Amino acid sequence: MNEKTNNSVFTPHISEPPVPYAKTVLMPGDPLRSEYVAKNFLENAVLVNNVRGVHGYTGTFNGRPVSVMASGMGIPSIGIYSHELFSMFGVETIVRIGSMGAYSPKLNLRDIVLAMAVSTDSAFIDQFGLPGTFSPTADWSLLKKAADIAEERGLRYSVGNILSSDRFYDDDPDSYKKWAKMGILGVEMESAALYSVAARLGKKALTVLTVSDLFETGERLSAEERQTSFNDMVLLALGLV
Repeated sequence: MNEKTNNSVFTPHISEPPVPYAKTVLMPGDPLRSEYVAKNFLENAVLVNNVRGVHGYTGTFNGRPVSVMASGMGIPSIGIYSHELFSMFGVETIVRIGSMGAYSPKLNLRDIVLAMAVSTDSAFIDQFGLPGTFSPTADWSLLKKAADIAEERGLRYSVGNILSSDRFYDDDPDSYKKWAKMGILGVEMESAALYSVAARLGKKALTVLTVSDLFETGERLSAEERQTSFNDMVLLALGLV
């Protein structure tokens, strides 16, 4: 539900912005990452949302308007924010930027993963009442451009299917092996909702992830290492604006 007064738009989750959201929004999960992107990459960034501490900013990158706003954690949260941005605030494209745990032994720490498709253990897609199984996919134009940028910059990257899970702590610690045998590259917790909402509303979405953990070996990046790797991912995403 959205509220409108004097042509203004706001929701219980997004305040009336002092300046409009850009057509393209970068969407990390963590509000502090949203703030980090705004302060370190955008010019003339203006705070446009802070409801529930979910930071959103609009600024420019190389003269082009771009917004960055956190999604919060999990499928329900990004389902809310993506729906409202797409349907009420004039946003056309959302690029999720985040971290993932790698299932595939072919992936290394700091690798970038472009999510071509998303599998899920969530019931989120059931709401659409489809007479079969829907496969959420990325927008092809965004995916191709992201891959081209990664090639040009010599980044180590992979393109493929990922898992969006409702569970961070799984009662079966080996359940990931069942997904891995089907070629699933790794796991995060938001993209199935983002891709599904974009499809339903006729918008564009892409998820760009940095590998922060390896399930097979237990290796993981430190907080400092995550920030350095995150910068490569942010610059790639900003190249899509």
